[in-house]
Amino acid sequence: MNMATVYVDNRAYEMDEKQNLLEGCLRLGMDLPYFCWHPAMGSVGACRQCAVKQFRDEKDERGRIVMACMTPAAAGTRISIRDPEAVEFRKAVIEGLMLNHPHDCPVCDEGGECHLQDMTVMTGHDYRRYTFEKRTFRNQYLGPFLNHEMNRCIQCYRCVRFYREYAGGNDLNAFALRNIVFFGRDRDGVLENEFAGNLVEVCPTGVFTDATLKRHYTRKWDMEMAPSVCVHCGLGCNITAAGRYGTLRRLVNRYNGEVNGYFLCDRGRFGYEFVNSERRIRQPLIEGKAVSAEAALARLGELTSGRVIGVGSPRATLESNFALRAMVGADRFFAGISGTEARLLKLMLEVLRGPARTPSLREIEASDAVFILGEDVTNVAPRMALSLRQSVRQQPMEIAERLHIPVWMDHAVREAVQEKKGPLFTASVSATRLDDIAAGTYRGAPDDLARLGFAVAHALNSEAPAPAGLPESARDFVKEAAEALKAAKRPLIVSGASLASAAIIEAAANVAWALAGSMLAFTATESNSMGLAMMEAPALDAAQAAHADTIIILENDLFRRLPEAEQFLERFRHVVVVDYLENATTAKAELVLPAAPFAEADGTLVNSEGRAQRFFQALPPPAPVKESWRWLGSWDKLDDIVEALARAIPPLAAVTRAAPPASFRMSGAKVPRQPHRYSGRTAMLANISVHEPKPPADPDSPLAFSMEGNPDQPPGALQPFFWTPGWNSIQAVNKFQEEIAGPLRGGDPGVRILEAGEGTPRFFEDIPAAFEPRAEEWLVVPLHHIFGSEELSRHAPAVSQLAPPPYIALNPEDAARFGDEAEMLGQRFPLKRLAELPRGVAGVPAGVPPFAGLEFPMWSRILQAP
Repeated sequence: MNMATVYVDNRAYEMDEKQNLLEGCLRLGMDLPYFCWHPAMGSVGACRQCAVKQFRDEKDERGRIVMACMTPAAAGTRISIRDPEAVEFRKAVIEGLMLNHPHDCPVCDEGGECHLQDMTVMTGHDYRRYTFEKRTFRNQYLGPFLNHEMNRCIQCYRCVRFYREYAGGNDLNAFALRNIVFFGRDRDGVLENEFAGNLVEVCPTGVFTDATLKRHYTRKWDMEMAPSVCVHCGLGCNITAAGRYGTLRRLVNRYNGEVNGYFLCDRGRFGYEFVNSERRIRQPLIEGKAVSAEAALARLGELTSGRVIGVGSPRATLESNFALRAMVGADRFFAGISGTEARLLKLMLEVLRGPARTPSLREIEASDAVFILGEDVTNVAPRMALSLRQSVRQQPMEIAERLHIPVWMDHAVREAVQEKKGPLFTASVSATRLDDIAAGTYRGAPDDLARLGFAVAHALNSEAPAPAGLPESARDFVKEAAEALKAAKRPLIVSGASLASAAIIEAAANVAWALAGSMLAFTATESNSMGLAMMEAPALDAAQAAHADTIIILENDLFRRLPEAEQFLERFRHVVVVDYLENATTAKAELVLPAAPFAEADGTLVNSEGRAQRFFQALPPPAPVKESWRWLGSWDKLDDIVEALARAIPPLAAVTRAAPPASFRMSGAKVPRQPHRYSGRTAMLANISVHEPKPPADPDSPLAFSMEGNPDQPPGALQPFFWTPGWNSIQAVNKFQEEIAGPLRGGDPGVRILEAGEGTPRFFEDIPAAFEPRAEEWLVVPLHHIFGSEELSRHAPAVSQLAPPPYIALNPEDAARFGDEAEMLGQRFPLKRLAELPRGVAGVPAGVPPFAGLEFPMWSRILQAP
């Protein structure tokens, strides 16, 4: 970082000369209003709100008005924020923006955490002189996630810049007529982009608001908030979980510079409502009848006195999995995933311990050539797809650099770059949402994709084995991809296990190893898949050979794991399930113990990067609900079980550093979960009692269930929300960073427990034969969907509206013999025709019943529906 001396109101400050003045001032803690600028999207100078007075030198007394977001922080620059003319200019801009803005703050969902409110107060505009009619609009239906209120718009253009330029959407636009601009779709309809929910936080007013929050609305200052981690895929995006009256009200993005940055995917943002589902298990059950916690524990003791095995889960925390492992014994604890999935996770873990580094999402954004092998990233690991969209800008940015255009000057950079994109190559079984930015695409059956990967590795390093007999289209793809990867400074390979192919993973490893210095990112479908793999427990296949009377199943629906789950469970005299949602497995249980979901629990998850992250409860679990590890173990505190886990499993020893212990204090005080404006608990319970109830105790974290505590910034892992005086919106995160868009002060949350090794690996050599279609049979592969494939978010009402029904997908030529429906596995399904699906391959929606639990890929007959 090259620092320059900049004078602000006659005082010298050090600013990064690669930043603009607005970024420099905000980094130094100054209050300077803005609207159109966003730290992830740069400057366009549209709103004119960050005006300052710039002077030529110390003798210049007149100066000129400039926009801080469009002015470099060059050495010797002299500006004034407090100059009367600059103050009046900013005040006039606000007054102009407010001419047509409605007086609806008390009923606006954004009220109290609105950036427009904050900036209006900051500029001193407090009286409306305009008394004429206001411009009004018709609002649109934009789907189950967002409400639309165009009358509140201030034309900052943030929404379309994010949606179209950053997230790659094309169905939201700015429609202009004379002096009127409308931001929306060309017609009512569900926004198509998977990141549309970020408009809630990108919009500085209340044009786009959270429609799921509307169903159980609570003001920000009346919610208890806790630092948490998304549980809907393996990326581990950081979130703030907020609740009130025992209900989880919403999730918002929690900044982590190394992981999700400023944005979430819509599944992660809106999938939370499963916590409030009517399917929640809230009482212990014995033979389907509600019993007390004491009776349930007594029955658990009886059932575990004989031969017992335990089945863990990739969606349960490290602590809960370890508690079950400790209860039944390490040799009788099983991973709770199929043998195929266990082998694939083990293989990925072994590869990532080799010389290729597994990158953070920030590092993925900075990569300048990408090869995606076998993954539909947008539907499996959505937030990674958003980072990949930014990666294709890296090489073209060199054009702007040669023209001496600073990277933060977004409009000028895009004008210079035009439509140029860096090299990103996708090889998948069907079309993906990243194909629109790809320099090359290839379609094939899983074995053909693996062969393509092996060929790319051989093109990069002749010592890597090469497949024979590649078609010409594949050879052209290989040549182009290998040349781009070889020329890159920060090449990246992306793969995963979503097609259940070990050959694809091995081919991706060969490519990464053939390209010295490359990064290798694997996707994981569940929140703790990598952590469970690091516990090195055998798969469910091995459990079928175990002799036991009782099986204890932890947060796992085995009907989503095993084709013959019912027959498997019938082998045991007693079935015990610890879970929070009713499912097919709980229906077979003799004893059901109500577990606390993430919003009511504390625990540690390991993401696909190998980063261990701690989350904390936003709401105390309502008795008799408990965290799973409390049902299964005798530990009094979270820290106790974390330390026991670290001692027992050396690869996980570093998890003790994922967050400060419960004893952590700041000036002797805990960290408050509630803002200082939190409404009194007496008022909340006035219909019951007028005395002040005691806040719940929390022995497991340094967080307090109240507004009392130290208001200073805690370590990143304990930051429940972003707020500072004058900054009530989520834009307050600027005040908590070491530098704008950089790490949080004190470091970003989490600790990496998986690092690349040294030495020269041995290339994988088992290259599969080319795919051969069969007569009257199809190779069935899973097609993942961001909405519907993941187990928990399917139970969120808004997400369930967008989940696909079961279907069979075929290439149009294969489908020609069928009508609109076809029969498979004895059932009829609608038929989808996908032109890019290879002939001889059929696709079904992953995780959607009745396809959940099947072993893929598999061969199956498809018949004409009667």
